[in-house]
Amino acid sequence: MTASKYTKLAIAALLSAASTNALLTNPIRTTITRDIKTPDPVPQSGIDEAVSLMSSGRMYRYNVPNAEESTVSKCEVEITKYTGHKYCVALNSCGSAIMLMMKCAGLKPGDEVLSNAFTFGAVPSAIEHAGGKAVYVESDYNHVMDVNDLEKKLVMYPNAKICLISHMRGKVADMDAVKEACDRHGVTLLEDCAHSLGVFWKGKHTGHVGKASAISSQSYKMINSGEGGFLLTDDPDIAAKAAVYAGAYEGLAGKHITVPGPEHFKNYPNEIPNYSLRMSALAAAVVRPQIKTLDARREKYNKRYTFVTEKLVERMGHLLSIPKNTPGMTPVHDSLQFNLSHDVTDEQVQTFLDECAKHGLPVELFGHKSNARNFVNWGFAPADDPLPLTAKMLSRACDVRLPLMWDDEGFEDMVDVLCESLDAAVDSD
Repeated sequence: MTASKYTKLAIAALLSAASTNALLTNPIRTTITRDIKTPDPVPQSGIDEAVSLMSSGRMYRYNVPNAEESTVSKCEVEITKYTGHKYCVALNSCGSAIMLMMKCAGLKPGDEVLSNAFTFGAVPSAIEHAGGKAVYVESDYNHVMDVNDLEKKLVMYPNAKICLISHMRGKVADMDAVKEACDRHGVTLLEDCAHSLGVFWKGKHTGHVGKASAISSQSYKMINSGEGGFLLTDDPDIAAKAAVYAGAYEGLAGKHITVPGPEHFKNYPNEIPNYSLRMSALAAAVVRPQIKTLDARREKYNKRYTFVTEKLVERMGHLLSIPKNTPGMTPVHDSLQFNLSHDVTDEQVQTFLDECAKHGLPVELFGHKSNARNFVNWGFAPADDPLPLTAKMLSRACDVRLPLMWDDEGFEDMVDVLCESLDAAVDSD
């Protein structure tokens, strides 16, 4: 055999070895073909009621002879029965509900509002909309408000009138400690429950520790009407004001069921502006049948979440951690969050995100420069104080939806894509 033939064989052997090594360190990947953002469908009964409303033309909540025949009023009753609140006002969005509950709780232009540093940009937007000034409280690695920093901010900002706490991604802080701190400083506590419908705190639905709360029916929440929200409270004055702000003019509060009696409306219809923020009958129609399925869906979500998180920790526990639920809460895990280790470099984090996306699984990094949940992107309501704990947490905090309509095999594939992509990322150096 000639030297040239030996050279060719050697090269072939090296190429084969390199190929084998590549397969060992970067195995053939799982690829997901289903849409991660598949929303929950509307039950047929909701579709039928919506079609009936369209046929009649009576889509405006007050175009009915009485409250008992109003689809929106019926929906409000069903929401209050589920959450245990006395009063409910259905609105066009949860952002409107958050804005209104601050105004109804007495927020004046320029008042300071304490809020999570980790939340969605709609929350500081609602504070700005209500005329307040956001003051951010650190969030910890369990993705909830840090109570120690809340204590500090309550001292630093003695003129703060309201604390608006967000149960971001359905995660609940120690609400007893939060309430005690707020009460001690004379601050009204309000709850953003956009992500916590179906979540309970010590046996009661979230939203009862604060004076009022807001839930969402935007498409990626537990009830889906495309857009929508509900203001919930046990306070009659807040409920009366909210109904008037939302658009109950000329005595139209009489076509509500879940509001207080006429004596609580005082002269509000002549003193409070009408912002026309009402929920339409179409939105209420598609929400109503979904309320009945909340508990069953919670069980399904939580079972899948347990499977995914246990497998992730088993395979990649040295490179990631799962936020812990605060003792006392009953969760709804309709999405997955995990914190990558700070041993994973910024470059490796980006490689991980890129690999996941390449294989059909878009993973969001909360701390990304374009993410609306990253406080550095809120130029309309910037942070006046450094937030090092939140910034460090967000730099490694990842978010993945857990679509209800996927089958179990889809979640096995999800685990594989996450683990294989993280392996590839840390091996990329």
